[in-house]
Amino acid sequence: MAKFRLFLCSLLVFFMVLSSVSGQGSAKVPAMFIFGDSLIDNGNNNNLPSFAKANYFPYGIDFDGGPTGRFSNGYTMVDEIAELLGLPLIPSFSQASGEQMLHGVNYASAAAGILDATGGNFMSRIPFDQQISNFQTTLDQITTNLGADDVARAIGQCIFFVGMGSNDYLNNYLMPNFPTRNQYNGQQFADLLVTQYSQQLTKIYNLGARKFVIAGLGLMGCIPSILAQNPAGRCSDEVNQLVAPFNANVKTMINQLSTNLPGSKFTYVDIASMFEDVLTNSGTYGLTVTNRGCCGIGRNRGQITCLPYQTPCPNREQYVFWDAFHPTEKVNVIMARKAFSGDQSQIYPLNIEQLASLDNDAN
Repeated sequence: MAKFRLFLCSLLVFFMVLSSVSGQGSAKVPAMFIFGDSLIDNGNNNNLPSFAKANYFPYGIDFDGGPTGRFSNGYTMVDEIAELLGLPLIPSFSQASGEQMLHGVNYASAAAGILDATGGNFMSRIPFDQQISNFQTTLDQITTNLGADDVARAIGQCIFFVGMGSNDYLNNYLMPNFPTRNQYNGQQFADLLVTQYSQQLTKIYNLGARKFVIAGLGLMGCIPSILAQNPAGRCSDEVNQLVAPFNANVKTMINQLSTNLPGSKFTYVDIASMFEDVLTNSGTYGLTVTNRGCCGIGRNRGQITCLPYQTPCPNREQYVFWDAFHPTEKVNVIMARKAFSGDQSQIYPLNIEQLASLDNDAN
């Protein structure tokens, strides 16, 4: 009974914070809720029977406390965004309870996609639909104690960061054992994905979300895993062109959702543009290695991703890529700062700082 009373008190404190739309304290928003894949997963796969895990050294080599399940040597993009918003690091859904939910929850799962079938080659993962169901579980826990009206007003002020789609290409369309490439051309597949994506984001809206940050896909043809498959060792124009219709569709989608969902505010993070800037102007950022992972095996250190207790490169601050698929902490921080306070060349119509400052009514 004492533990139950403590849990209720924690939830009450949680929503006292969430209800404080005037922004008392240093936080710019009450909380951030995160949905996505391995680019922003922080440990939700750790206890799953899955091959998509990063809870072992040298992952987390530069993270205070060591490996956590983040697919990085240190911070992910959303870790830096949380700090810029004045929030603590957001806990994973697999670990969050009571006061741990105080400033939000991360539902992201490595190998997850917009489509439920995506990532099946890694065994267990948490697809986007299930991530939304997990958010519903979080809401149910707190709504029971505080009431729907108070929860809706509070949730409407939170940031909802969503980054989905990369696995729908890497671990679905581009995989020879998946049928989708024989069923759809590139544009048709992008249409399929974004039609479902729109429905999924509308579900989150219907659960009370109003402030959305939607991350596009990066230059996937330039990651070490793809470079290793290219005889010339250069970016794959074919893969980059394959992904381009998805990003174009997402931009159109968020304009439509902003119009059709009353009170909603959507902002688009142009990850492809950010990555192009980082690769083209790498020297400006102190990055000298752009075509291979810091930790991995084979060509471009991208044929086999970072293995347990493998020795990574010592000069991680100079690398764009940590492993076969993911950026280093340095690049994650660069992109997070661009998303937070950058101009409309890379995030629009509002950057995250501007979005956070809006006083939305939960309609």
